[in-house]
Formats: sequence, structure tokens, C-alpha cells
Amino acid sequence: MSNATPNPQLEPVTRCVKIDNWIFEIKSVRAIRVDEYGQPYSAIATMNINGDKAYIDGLMTSSNSEFSREDVSAFKAYLQQLDVMKAEFNRYKNKETLAKSLDIPPLKKVPSTLTLVS
Repeated sequence: MSNATPNPQLEPVTRCVKIDNWIFEIKSVRAIRVDEYGQPYSAIATMNINGDKAYIDGLMTSSNSEFSREDVSAFKAYLQQLDVMKAEFNRYKNKETLAKSLDIPPLKKVPSTLTLVS
């Protein structure tokens, strides 16, 4: 599986889409770690999003696979696109539940190229 590296050129994604008199809002996302959709995956998580916060629930990995720093980077990059500022999740290590919190930095604004005209 390729290493996930956040793309510095990510653009914000809207969470709401209006169709007729309905507004569809992203509130829950299922994430799977896999190279190609439809293939067996090695990790799964559900993210519930409310305002600028996300709660990552049901984070499970296969027995021979850990949740890595690259995985955290991929989650951060996705949540940055949704303007989420903080993510919370629980980790289970040594039969203990550990509550974790991640600060999600805002997307860096890519400076526009200025063209001088005379």
C-alpha cells in the first residue's frame, strides 16, 4: 500500500449540496484503508462530524496491521478539506482505553501568482 502524504494543494470541500428543496449534508463518513475500492481492506473507521469537530469511531485494523502515522496524516488531510478543527478518538492498547485528541490545522492558503502589467 502506498504511503499517504498530505497534498499541500488540497482544496476545501463543501459539506452541503442543495438539490431542489433539499440540502444534503455530510455528517458521517466511512473510511477504509485499501488500494482499490472493492478489494479486502486492512482498516476501517467511521467519522461523525458536527460543526468543526469530528469523532472517529469504530477504528479497527487487521491483526497484522497498525494504525500508522501515515494513516493519521491521511485522516488529517481529509478533515482539513471539511474545515474540521479537532478530531477525537479512542485507542485500545494493552487492554486499556485511551482517549486521544488531534488538532487539525487549517488548510494552507496557496498564494496566487501575481502578474505585473505595465
